[in-house]
Amino acid sequence: VQLQASGGGLVQAGGSLRLSCVASGRTFSSFTMGWFRQAPGKEREFVAAITRSGGSTYYVDYVKGRFTISRDNAKNTVYLQMNSLRPEDTAVYYCAARLSTRVLGIRRVDEYDYWGQGTLVTVSS
Repeated sequence: VQLQASGGGLVQAGGSLRLSCVASGRTFSSFTMGWFRQAPGKEREFVAAITRSGGSTYYVDYVKGRFTISRDNAKNTVYLQMNSLRPEDTAVYYCAARLSTRVLGIRRVDEYDYWGQGTLVTVSS
């Protein structure tokens, strides 16, 4: 499957952005979808994930209440709505697709099978 992320940009602290990731090549609803991010000099880290039907979502603690992951299987798209952005949210954001349906490992980078190219989010103070 091919993943194309978009929606990044420059925003002031407290602002909002919505990231999108469009999938092609295989049945989108077969995949658990995740968003990860990588700041300069840091490892890639989990941000959020959503199960195939959208019935369950998972977040890293420091984005809970600010970010919302959602998906539209009819449009082969997963979204990340980011509100109340902070300078420390600055990173390249990646979408990823995972074939496994297990909850265990849903936050692990190495559990995802396909990756998009990333979109840069810069939050100014």
